[in-house]
Amino acid sequence: MDLRDKERTPGEPLPVVIIGNGPSGICLSYLLSGHTPYLSPEAWHPNPLLNSKLAEQPHLSLLEQDLEYLCEGLEGRSSNPVAVLFDALLLPDSDFGLDHTSPLEWRHEPERAIPHLVLGKGPPGGAWHAMEGSMLTLSLANWMELPGLKLKDWMREKRRNVRNDRATPAEIASYYQHYVTQMSLEQSFACGTTVTSVTREPGDQKGLPPCWRILGLQRREGEALGDGSTVSEEVPFSLLAHNVVLATGTHDIPARLGVEGESLPFVCHSFWELEMAISRGELDQSSDPVLVVGAGLTAADAVLAAHHLNTPVYHAFRRSVSDRGLIFNQLPKLLYPEYHKVHQMMTQQQHQPMPSTPEHDQNPLVTSFSRFTPPSSYPGYLSFPCHRVAAIRPDRKCVLVSDSGEETVVIVSKVLVLIGAHPNLSFLNNNGRSLGINPDEPISCRRNPIDVDPFTNRVLAADGPGLYAIGPLVGENFVRFLKGGALAIASDLAKRQSKEGGDAGSMDRCLDRQVTCQTEVLDS
Repeated sequence: MDLRDKERTPGEPLPVVIIGNGPSGICLSYLLSGHTPYLSPEAWHPNPLLNSKLAEQPHLSLLEQDLEYLCEGLEGRSSNPVAVLFDALLLPDSDFGLDHTSPLEWRHEPERAIPHLVLGKGPPGGAWHAMEGSMLTLSLANWMELPGLKLKDWMREKRRNVRNDRATPAEIASYYQHYVTQMSLEQSFACGTTVTSVTREPGDQKGLPPCWRILGLQRREGEALGDGSTVSEEVPFSLLAHNVVLATGTHDIPARLGVEGESLPFVCHSFWELEMAISRGELDQSSDPVLVVGAGLTAADAVLAAHHLNTPVYHAFRRSVSDRGLIFNQLPKLLYPEYHKVHQMMTQQQHQPMPSTPEHDQNPLVTSFSRFTPPSSYPGYLSFPCHRVAAIRPDRKCVLVSDSGEETVVIVSKVLVLIGAHPNLSFLNNNGRSLGINPDEPISCRRNPIDVDPFTNRVLAADGPGLYAIGPLVGENFVRFLKGGALAIASDLAKRQSKEGGDAGSMDRCLDRQVTCQTEVLDS
């Protein structure tokens, strides 16, 4: 959708604008496009309590039911109650490896559709298009799928041999892009857009109610040059919306250590930089060790990639290997053998403090990898649990400090800082800090997510009504559970529309008049 072609005719704001076109935004768009979940007449749910509740009002769609009531008594791997509910309905007992049929049936009811616009920097799928294409995803394939299109069936059409029950990020990105086309959602997606400002505007004397103003730029191809190439340009746009959904994810800005030397050229902050170094032949078994910092799955992928090349690896992380919060301690061993292997390496191949001697205390440098690597099944790897990076020096010496204060200096070829990422919320006042659970800290998926109502996903500290957040911004990292946020928002919008007397005719008129007219293109 080209926002440049919108007319300047003033009128009512758009009902909903979604910022972010990853799986969160795509799933919400599907629900807002009139695709409605109902309890199938012949269906049952293996949870007897939930099954009895669903049977009380089978004529009502899930969007119309009391989600808080349905969530009572349910337990799952998410702290979001609606996420647990929707997951239990889409994939009953999947945590136990069972493949029960979902009790939901989906009906396309165009009269329930709520006009909306989805803004995204790239193609539908969001950050999945920027992720590494060869590694397997953490989640099982059916956990990655969106309602209405089985991922396994789609994968079988694309390749003959489906390798276990997991897909690659490249396949997932392609699936999400295909999903938007398959479900006829394209008319609601405006790609190549960068939002620069979201502010609350008061009503005016002409009768325009208080609403949200969204400013941004849309990238579009310009005139063709003589060599066949085109020059792209960015065209400003402006939108008004009654409701805004923040669905940007958290992969925009790599997290940093904040230590001396972190900007040196041999320090990387993404996995693809490691892949580029490998493709250029910069790393092999004769290289100095690579220092991997972090204990998440991307860090584990980096360990595996370097280990595959027989490049020595130092692995430093803040937690203990037995910490229950460590992601490896939450994954079934049979489903994730490669990550279980990394956890074994972390556990069995730990750095052992050297005896305190005057010589070592004055110069804690480790000059030989084999000098302090005990014999094991994993040669060329050494973990430093409960350690932090204190400094990175230009001569490629890195200072590691343990929780007890012991200092170790290692010589490295590269440093890979893979400790997560932060969302880019620069379009919000003070980068959206005031919206977090702790308003004094930056928004972070793990440490400080946006504070929302658990049953509606309304942002509690918003400047006005109609601001929602979904996905990693509210602490939901897995596609399997972020679909619950989409259900919560769609349900809340549907109930608000019903209370305000909205009808299909008025919404259609709004769509005809405003989706093609409201965008105001600012002269550059």
